[in-house]
Amino acid sequence: MGQVTSVGKIPAGGVPHDSRAIFTALEVALLYAGMLAFIWRWQYAWPHAWMLLWAVILASHMLHHDTLRGLGLVWTELRASAQIVLPLAVILYLPMLLYGFAHHSLVLLRPHWHILSPLLGYGSWCLCQQYLAQSYFHNRLMLIVRSRHVSSGLVGIMFSAAHLPNLPLMIATLIAGFIFAEVFARHRNIWPLALAQAVGGLLLAAVAPDALIHHMRVGPGYFFYGIR
Repeated sequence: MGQVTSVGKIPAGGVPHDSRAIFTALEVALLYAGMLAFIWRWQYAWPHAWMLLWAVILASHMLHHDTLRGLGLVWTELRASAQIVLPLAVILYLPMLLYGFAHHSLVLLRPHWHILSPLLGYGSWCLCQQYLAQSYFHNRLMLIVRSRHVSSGLVGIMFSAAHLPNLPLMIATLIAGFIFAEVFARHRNIWPLALAQAVGGLLLAAVAPDALIHHMRVGPGYFFYGIR
């Protein structure tokens, strides 16, 4: 006699929800492990391995039918996200700003391309990080974790662990990663998050002693600070 399965437990695609959750969790674990492997090993042994990771992420977007709006890459929710993130960033960054000017580690300069070019480069890198943290990992975690606070906490932990063994950066990214994830869960837009991260990262690099943050290095590069 054939086994009878409740129709309500099988989605339209024919794959049980619990199976999809398992596959999604496995996907997240493998991609995150691959990124840590790239930080600690592959970038030196196989510097083009990032292309494989990128290809897997793109394939995942296609399989999950992700949209630009769902990934937070369009202008929808931009204002709502910015109204939360940017005022909070001002409050958190103001002490660093005042400290920097007081100790002359920050000075006012006229805008110039030689100054703006590195800033745009770092801002683009922050945008890439928020895309990975929120558009990919948080979107996947929200498919398998019921509580948005728990999924945000996991994003914060993953974001922080990617900055091992730089303790100051780990603490900063743990807090920022959780806050950014909480905002993204409510307003799908990564642009204000990337801006807030870029400003905060530049301020931290300016006011924190290099002996403490090792020139913002993570992974094996952290241990090579002062050597090369």
